[in-house]
Amino acid sequence: MRAGVLAATLLGLGVAAVVTSAAPAGASPAPAARVAAKADTVIGNGTPASCTSAKVVRAVAKGGTIAFSCGPDPVTIVMRRTAKVVNTSARVVLDGGGKVTLSGEGQRRILYMNTCDQAQVWTTSHCNDQPEPKLVVRRMSFADGNATDEAYRSDEGGGGGGAIFVRGGRFKIIDSTFVGNRCARTGPDVGGAAVRVFDQSQDKPVVVKRSTFTGGRCSNGSAISSIGVSWRISDSTFTDNKAVGRGANPARPGTPGGGSGGAIYLDGDDIHLTLTGSTITGNRAREGGGAIFFVSNDRSGTLTIEGSELTDNPSDGFETFPGIFFLGADHTFTDSVVR
Repeated sequence: MRAGVLAATLLGLGVAAVVTSAAPAGASPAPAARVAAKADTVIGNGTPASCTSAKVVRAVAKGGTIAFSCGPDPVTIVMRRTAKVVNTSARVVLDGGGKVTLSGEGQRRILYMNTCDQAQVWTTSHCNDQPEPKLVVRRMSFADGNATDEAYRSDEGGGGGGAIFVRGGRFKIIDSTFVGNRCARTGPDVGGAAVRVFDQSQDKPVVVKRSTFTGGRCSNGSAISSIGVSWRISDSTFTDNKAVGRGANPARPGTPGGGSGGAIYLDGDDIHLTLTGSTITGNRAREGGGAIFFVSNDRSGTLTIEGSELTDNPSDGFETFPGIFFLGADHTFTDSVVR
């Protein structure tokens, strides 16, 4: 066996080689002037009061690259409405320069893209597999988003996404922070207190780099959750996220279902998760996978963990490795701590 690799025979032991990468440090924000010069829309005129929810909603609907000019200090913009991407946009980039927090105030979802939502313009007959819009959030913070009151809709794959919901197109998260987001507390397949993704163009992975997810609460996947979607996550941190549902999936008789994937919940067929240089610690699942719940229904999916630390992620119900419930084709843990 190659040094640094956990063999499948270590099922449940959860001890691996020393982590080679530390928890990510925040990236330095680009100078505001440079970001603004490249932007299609600049929200604000240099003061906090000039940066409003209404301006964010209009800018996201318009599309293009969006920057902020809210003054020299960090600012929180309380969202009075959910900002929604219009599906005729080729690209929507929100760049907060490391100073902007969008808050759902515990009342509403913050950001929404759904290529199968006709209200946002239905542009193709294959809405779940179109390459655009491309949504990027960069150097942004999302706090206190709440999707618990979102009604079940079939085009949302069961709901979820307290901070951000995405279906179709392409999605990327860079240098961003998610704090204290919520979605429905029960249900066997609802998930994503911070982020819920349902379909990506050509089954390409969602990319997450140098980002932090903390304090999420949802039935499942209290940081991120998806169905039929792969992820490539690097240099990111997941802490204090809890899957609070009860009854797993499918729901046990007499239960509402849920409770799996304290931080990450992935379900589907040919799905793949690559986790590199990241830390998942202090998360919890009431059922399976205190850190990660991964089920590839056709058993073709793979889980790859490289240079990462997964510790203290209790699974109250079931797991195949410490903090991980995995059903798929293959898993590889390299230069990582899993315990």
